[in-house]
Amino acid sequence: MTTGRASRTRRQAGLGPPLVVVSPAVIGVLFLLLPTAAILIRTPWTRLGSIYRQQGVWTALRLSVESSLEATVLSVVFGVPLAWALARLRLPGMGIARAIVTIPLVLPPVIGGVALFNALGRKGILGDPIHAVLGRDLPFSFPAIVLAQTFVAMPFLVITVEGAFRIADRGVEEAAATLGASRSRIFLRVTLPLVLPAVLLGAVLCWARALGEFGATLLVGGNVRGVTQTLPTLVLTVFNNNPADAPALALPLIVVAVVVIGALRDAWLRPMAAT
Repeated sequence: MTTGRASRTRRQAGLGPPLVVVSPAVIGVLFLLLPTAAILIRTPWTRLGSIYRQQGVWTALRLSVESSLEATVLSVVFGVPLAWALARLRLPGMGIARAIVTIPLVLPPVIGGVALFNALGRKGILGDPIHAVLGRDLPFSFPAIVLAQTFVAMPFLVITVEGAFRIADRGVEEAAATLGASRSRIFLRVTLPLVLPAVLLGAVLCWARALGEFGATLLVGGNVRGVTQTLPTLVLTVFNNNPADAPALALPLIVVAVVVIGALRDAWLRPMAAT
């Protein structure tokens, strides 16, 4: 009752949602909804089973999920320490390091693939050492897909976690230090739990970006069916040959992304944000 009276009072006082905000918000939602709705409308539902059997959708989806999860793990392992360094260290060149982190965010994915190919390919900067260690070239292999997805997705995690490190309560860390805890123990037992919600959020964003990655994976990993063909690259192949079937192939990726992100948000992010 009290909440209802307060809401009516705010509306009467002119503190309700302004039209200048509501109208663009509604248009924005409809604009973002339209492409997904178009996929659902144009999907040939009666031929869904035969399309999935013929095109190898489940193999491509498995490769997409496996590679994106591995890319997310790599991003967490290397991205969280990098975020801490960007947030806490005051050393010359940190501004350049931060700019380097943002490069994959502004580069077109295809350009990122070209950059990775020139860095890791047979004739790339690290091509000979990689060939000497692995006995083969890295491009057009499953590890190449994982590295390409890590390259484009890690900045999402780093930027998210860096902000959390900046606003984390330093007093708790100082208290642990006065009690004799080592720096590594403080980071693992005090600092990391403080920013854990941001790490989870960054990991979800990172995974979602890796799952949908297309340009860099296509150039570095190729599009070999059953080996390096992820679902996004499969969609391109089918779209070039039979555009009418392409919406059907987009459905599994949309379902996986929506279900997983929704589950993580409800089970992890909201409860942790409330604590």
